[in-house]
Amino acid sequence: MQRLATACEAIAATTKKLLKVGIVADYLNSRTTDEAAVSALFLSGRAFPAWEETTLQMGGRSLWRIVAELSGKNEGELTTAYRRHGDLGAVAGEVLPERTGHGLNVLEVESTFRRMASARGAAAKTAVGRDLLARATPLEAKYIVKIMTGDLRIGLKESLVEEAIARAYGGTLAEVQRANMLVGDIGEAVRLASESKLSEARMRMFHPLGFMLASPIDSAEDGLSYFAEAAVEDKYDGIRAQAHTANGEVKFFSRTRDEITESFPELPDALAGLAQDAILDGEIVAWDYVAGHPRPFSVLQKRLGRKKVSDKLLRETPVAFLPFDVLYAGGELVMDRPLRDRALLLDELLSAERKTIHHGDAEARRQIGRTGTQEKLAFGGNDETSEVRIIRAPVHHASSADELEELFAAAQHRGNEGLMIKDLNSSYTPGKRGKSWLKMKRELATLDVVVTAVEYGHGKRISVLSDYTFAVWDIDGDTNKDKLVNIGKAYSGLTDAEIAEMTQWFLDHTIEDQGFRRVVEPKIVLEVAFNNMMRSSRHESGYALRFPRIIRLRSDKSAEEADTIERVREIYDQQRE
Repeated sequence: MQRLATACEAIAATTKKLLKVGIVADYLNSRTTDEAAVSALFLSGRAFPAWEETTLQMGGRSLWRIVAELSGKNEGELTTAYRRHGDLGAVAGEVLPERTGHGLNVLEVESTFRRMASARGAAAKTAVGRDLLARATPLEAKYIVKIMTGDLRIGLKESLVEEAIARAYGGTLAEVQRANMLVGDIGEAVRLASESKLSEARMRMFHPLGFMLASPIDSAEDGLSYFAEAAVEDKYDGIRAQAHTANGEVKFFSRTRDEITESFPELPDALAGLAQDAILDGEIVAWDYVAGHPRPFSVLQKRLGRKKVSDKLLRETPVAFLPFDVLYAGGELVMDRPLRDRALLLDELLSAERKTIHHGDAEARRQIGRTGTQEKLAFGGNDETSEVRIIRAPVHHASSADELEELFAAAQHRGNEGLMIKDLNSSYTPGKRGKSWLKMKRELATLDVVVTAVEYGHGKRISVLSDYTFAVWDIDGDTNKDKLVNIGKAYSGLTDAEIAEMTQWFLDHTIEDQGFRRVVEPKIVLEVAFNNMMRSSRHESGYALRFPRIIRLRSDKSAEEADTIERVREIYDQQRE
């Protein structure tokens, strides 16, 4: 582990990608295959392979207490060190005492991680973690903590580790990337590469692949400037989801690659009859089956994060899965095929699924609605009266900016965010944001808000106050006095120069110093944009903004001129229920 930590220090010390790759490749070549496999996993910032559902479940606060105990440092000293470094691993490396002996082996660390993951209760996990760090050298502890917190931060992406594997063992980068994607385990990719068996990698179902991302555009004209042939779809206001189905089993995964099947127990049965193993990309939305259109994200939010969903909630907040792409089908990865071919394959899969679960004549069940309802292929349970659960995302085409604007207006009328514009000749590129997929949407509204608290940022922003909590005005009916009620938090939108200037202002106007967080004088006004608004008990206002972003500092406005809770309610009511 000491050698791995030393390699990590060297990797962090250079910005040259080729040098980083060379350091990793040389290190892997110096280790046994088992050690190299575990090291590749750690260098990717993971404690366990991507395909596994295993987690350490060791909270940052518990790690903080372990570091404090082993170092003998008080809270103030640790806080000062944290501000200096920006992550707990670096703090551990600085404050923990030197250890005698030879340190730890990476296989020993990996084994201890598994014991920690299987330990029951916070006390048992903490005991395992304390024992591990007590036996580590400070440099080893630095990177053990970084791996545990998922915050490696040495400028090493998994793609560079893949490149290093190709250099260390032979084979092409594309072969390593494909094997890693198929098996969901970069350590297994090391083993395959070391035995010249990368071509033997096979798809491991039920581990989520990366999601293809879209780039925003500002206008309809911009949307037609990147490629000649485009598929145009509604941009739904739900959550992106990847559906895996094999041998009658179905699981759903979120964009963060977490399994979310338990939150939507009605959806798996609707896909269980698929004739082939498949991986589908789509959107889960709250759906009004009577009106034939989606409901706002604030409605869907009631379903998120739940391990048990009551019958009442199932009735009151039904959902639908709208697939719009297929990544894998019938034993073959199809992401390299053009979108036009994948779209046909998706239609074939869903049509075959309808026959499998006996939904009657295909044409009789096709429902078309380009204004008030969604155009869709509808599937559901096991009889003709069952509620629809799977809706084929409709696809349109536009050859002019005016046609695109018309489709955009219709999409918003249906309660959707805007449009997705996709190159029909494009392949599916997981985790990449290019110009093959474009997203066209407009903000719901903006609010002028007052900053009430600030926090230090992370990484390069660890020394500046860049995370802002903000509020709107509310009138207390009993006292008839105005008060500020928090409604959100944002950390993007301002320039580095503006953040530096505001940091000094906030330091000079702090009401309460809480260490990493400061309550400040409520005088700074921001204009913020957001995608949606929802009810929330997290904030005193009773509302929360989805994806808030700072548009600009409103130095022309006093705090008293900021928006009110009445304006918030107006915006919320404008959202289609």
